[in-house]
Amino acid sequence: MTKLKILFKNLGPGLLFASMAIGTSHLVLSTKAGAQYGWLMIIPIVLANILKYPFFEFGVRYTSVTNKTLIEGYLNRGKGYLWFYAFITLFSTFTILAALYTVTAGLFINLFNITGTSISTITLWLFVLISMLLIVGKYRFLEISLKFVVSILFIALLVTTALVLLQGPTAPVDNFEAPSVFNEVGILFLIGLMGWMPTTVEASSWVSLWSIEKWKTKKKPTLKESLQEFKIGYFITGLLAIFFMLIGLFTLYGTNTELSNNAVSFADQVVTLFTTHIGSWAYVFIAVSAFATMFSTCMTAHDAISRVSLDIIDLLFPSNTTRQTKFNFAVIVLLLAVINYLVIALFSANMGDLVALATFVSFVVAPIIGYMNLKNVMSEDIPPSYRPKTNLQILTYLGIIFLSLFSIYYFWIVIFK
Repeated sequence: MTKLKILFKNLGPGLLFASMAIGTSHLVLSTKAGAQYGWLMIIPIVLANILKYPFFEFGVRYTSVTNKTLIEGYLNRGKGYLWFYAFITLFSTFTILAALYTVTAGLFINLFNITGTSISTITLWLFVLISMLLIVGKYRFLEISLKFVVSILFIALLVTTALVLLQGPTAPVDNFEAPSVFNEVGILFLIGLMGWMPTTVEASSWVSLWSIEKWKTKKKPTLKESLQEFKIGYFITGLLAIFFMLIGLFTLYGTNTELSNNAVSFADQVVTLFTTHIGSWAYVFIAVSAFATMFSTCMTAHDAISRVSLDIIDLLFPSNTTRQTKFNFAVIVLLLAVINYLVIALFSANMGDLVALATFVSFVVAPIIGYMNLKNVMSEDIPPSYRPKTNLQILTYLGIIFLSLFSIYYFWIVIFK
């Protein structure tokens, strides 16, 4: 009982990771994977979660041992490492939040049956609301609120998945032919799916920053406790990805129905496919769960990218001012809101373009950032007894090789096909 209390008390960074990860990669890509390609998609989903695990775990390990962020570790390896990560973060600034807020706005319009209001208008209000929550509530509010959101979401999706499984799969249409995943279209979809499954690898530093923020008000846990807390969050993200895939598989696979790239149409399809298969009584239950998924993801990603941006700026352009002051955090939160609102307006709320762009970049740089993280935890910054064991190092290299080969194959398709 005492151990359980300690574990619950330590919940925070890992839970925020879960909340952030259970977004587009799950609601959009996992559902679409099951709907279009069926049972086969459980393999890349599980593989991505296993092979990327060390990349994220190293962020927790490095910070827990050194009391420094993973980004500070990049600087210790050389300024080139930090500049590379800064470039990736800059690119993420213009894609990830825009994609997340677009999907969330589409779900909001569907949930409340709003007519005559554009995606851009809804995203503007979402940016205002979430920015205010982050600036006023800060990390403490984020952690407390998401403990409830993730718990409710997990239960809701568990019940939904069970109901879908009990109903059984939808009958396939006549002469249905399963699409091949081993062609250009299928490979590109796999790259998108695995690029953001469970989330972008550059998010490994996000958990690192959340850990530092939590320790400002709470007693720092041991390395074992920190890793245990993170593993719980990571396991939840992997399990929910399978839940979403099963929902797409049992409700749409074999019907020749393709999920739309338009945010509003997609939101309508997701909620409708649940209620059609389960019953109209489940409409509010499903819609609220889907919206809560994306809303919490927007909050955590917005908070994380703001903190990462401040950390990078402070390390590249050091000054005598206090790092990450409340004023600077508020400014960067609002600046990110303005930038991504402009991106959404420019893309005309085309969710497909935004998600494809963000996931492609994440997939290509994943093995590089994974290697950078490995360099951090194997450096002199960490005593040998706290470095990852041989089996975890082997898994890291397997992940780097696997993702690198996939990236090379993608470029081969683009150049020679």
